[in-house]
Amino acid sequence: MIVGTFRQHGLAYTDHVIEVPLDHDRPDGPRIEVFAREIVTAAKAGADLPRLLFLQGGPGGKAVRPASKSGFVGRALDDHRVVLLDQRGTGRSTPANRQSLARLGGPAEQAAYLAHFRADSIVRDAELLRHEINGGRPWTTLGQSYGGFITMTYLSLAPEGLERSFVTGGLPTLTGTADDVYPLTYDRTLEKNEAYFARHPGDRDLCARIVEHLRARDVRLPTGERLSPRRFQGAGLGLGTRSGFDTMHFLLEEAFVTGPDGPELSDTFLAGVSGAVSLAARPLYALFQELIYCQGGASRWAAERVHQRRPEFGLDGDVPFSFTGETYFPFHFDEDPALVPLRETAHLLADKDDWPRLYDLERLARNEVPTYAAVYYDDMFVPREYSLATADAVRGLRPWITNEYEHDGLKEGTAVLDHLFAMAEEDRC
Repeated sequence: MIVGTFRQHGLAYTDHVIEVPLDHDRPDGPRIEVFAREIVTAAKAGADLPRLLFLQGGPGGKAVRPASKSGFVGRALDDHRVVLLDQRGTGRSTPANRQSLARLGGPAEQAAYLAHFRADSIVRDAELLRHEINGGRPWTTLGQSYGGFITMTYLSLAPEGLERSFVTGGLPTLTGTADDVYPLTYDRTLEKNEAYFARHPGDRDLCARIVEHLRARDVRLPTGERLSPRRFQGAGLGLGTRSGFDTMHFLLEEAFVTGPDGPELSDTFLAGVSGAVSLAARPLYALFQELIYCQGGASRWAAERVHQRRPEFGLDGDVPFSFTGETYFPFHFDEDPALVPLRETAHLLADKDDWPRLYDLERLARNEVPTYAAVYYDDMFVPREYSLATADAVRGLRPWITNEYEHDGLKEGTAVLDHLFAMAEEDRC
């Protein structure tokens, strides 16, 4: 159903909302809403262009909100109507957060509800949306990061809905668990740390000073909660992006000011850290970070268990300081106000051991949907080793392996999408 339209900066926007089953295996059960925004250039608003569905990274991230024809969305608009899906629980798709989940009941009810928010459900939502707005015709997908995980599930569950697929930085392991993946992502995160501190060697001692300061004092973020040493350590998520080194250095250079009782952490610094570590805008990112790897077994806080085996990330001063990356731990659900009410829910989800499979290996081995994937050699978030193994396992998948870009290469401009589109056109000739 169309719920709104508007035009700006040469683009025409159409907002769609559809109702879908919470559990697609129980179509007569509870229902939720899924929102998608369709964009086309105003000059081509009446044209019958093919649709491209953008699958946002995450998990738990709403779709991008482009305000003009620029970047990768602008490039896609040259030839497509672009559909930006807010995956269930995000953005305008029946949000799932501490406020909305509280209406469902206690942790058990919340965990049962959230068990239906993984890639298999997102694909089935997308299929209902495709039939609603694309007349049942196959469409093209572009999956960034976790959107690539969803793409592999799409190729497993409903390949008939796809004309072709593009993936950027998001070929997952098809059989590995979080325990398999995290040792490699910890390795990549350590490499990014070494590269960062080689560029800014003074920042390592500065980070150690910050840790000692946080250990000795009760420092509060603007949102009111205490900033612990481990939570500060988690501000390194951005080191896996192109601008992450610069952002981190500019944040750290304003860390301390001189107050009435000596050095203290500045409001500027604390506001920046809060923006980097708060999960208020995307709580599902922490809840589902490990669950996206579960196929039959439980995650049981894999990142924490691997962390305990990695002394390089210790904060006791015996080793040089290093930031952690895309990892969420039980302590986050004790310290982040957006996550504290979901603590018991998170533990129930971490212990759940009957997750359905997300990938059909036999179907992927027979895949007939042309698929093109950018594999970033130095990717901090999605290990190239598993991405290349998946590229070998999926018939008709052509990888482009590059070290020119970081994990967010798609967002740098149009070059990544230009390259993938050129690969597809080459195959059409």
